[in-house]
Amino acid sequence: MKILLTAALFVFCSGCSSLGVEPWERDVLAREDMQLTSDAAEAATDDHIYFSKEASSGGRGFGGGGCGCN
Repeated sequence: MKILLTAALFVFCSGCSSLGVEPWERDVLAREDMQLTSDAAEAATDDHIYFSKEASSGGRGFGGGGCGCN
């Protein structure tokens, strides 16, 4: 019983030992087709529209108000 409990505890504790991206996996995740936004101009336009509509000042690197004029 004690050996089984020790083995179960070892398996349970080692289950989270590999969290995150390992250095050899970064080249796969850095590919162009793995990016969330593939077009930088489209992402900038979407950010501009979002922050203009929400009447907020720039949260992504540009200033301005809700009027849309930066």
